[in-house]
This record gives sequence, structure tokens and C-alpha cells, in this order.
Amino acid sequence: QAHLVESGGGLVQPGGSLRLSCAASGTIFNIDDMAWYRQAPGKERELVAIITSTGSATYSDSVKGRFTISRDNMEKRLYLQMNNLKAEDTGVYYCYADGMVVAGKGGVYEYWGQGTEVTVSS
Repeated sequence: QAHLVESGGGLVQPGGSLRLSCAASGTIFNIDDMAWYRQAPGKERELVAIITSTGSATYSDSVKGRFTISRDNMEKRLYLQMNNLKAEDTGVYYCYADGMVVAGKGGVYEYWGQGTEVTVSS
């Protein structure tokens, strides 16, 4: 079995920074794209940033220039550095991975983490 576990959320003032982490656990043979999504209260889940296995990153327009996504393929970790945070960045942030091949489970799967909450408020 495999899991994605996020950490690093919390309360921060506008203009502040946070760094989210996502650790993939289990015996994992492959991960393709990894991404961060977020869901604000009363809104649908939206893509924040996505990164390929070779490190090519794409960002939503709302976070471009403020957030940086990165990953460590050896450690099977995903990161999101969030700078100059705004109130509209508030929400639950989810780690996502696709193309996962996991020991004991045939096929290729998508996985989601349980989410970590980010609140930007003064």
C-alpha cells in the first residue's frame, strides 16, 4: 500500500511564507507527475502547480511568481514554497501523484493526500 502525507500548513499573516511538504510512503516503483491542488471554503478544488518527473513545472496564474513547486525523486517528496501569501490563498492544500506503480498492486494509479490547511489572515 502507498500513501501521500502532507505537512507544513498553518496560520500565516498576509505577505508571509510557508513551505508545504508531501511524503510518499510505501514501496513505490514509479511516480509520474506530482501536483498541489487546493480547495477554498465553498469552492471547488483547483490546480495550483504541477511538476513532471523531469522537473518541468506549470503554475496557475493566481500563484505564478509567488509559489515554487519542486520534488525530490530519490526521497519521493514534493514541496511547495509559498511566498507573499494572500488571503485568497487560504484553503486546504492537497498533494497529488499519478502514474504510481506500487508493490503488491498491479496497474498504475493516482493518489491523493489527506490535505493540510493553510490560513492567511491578519
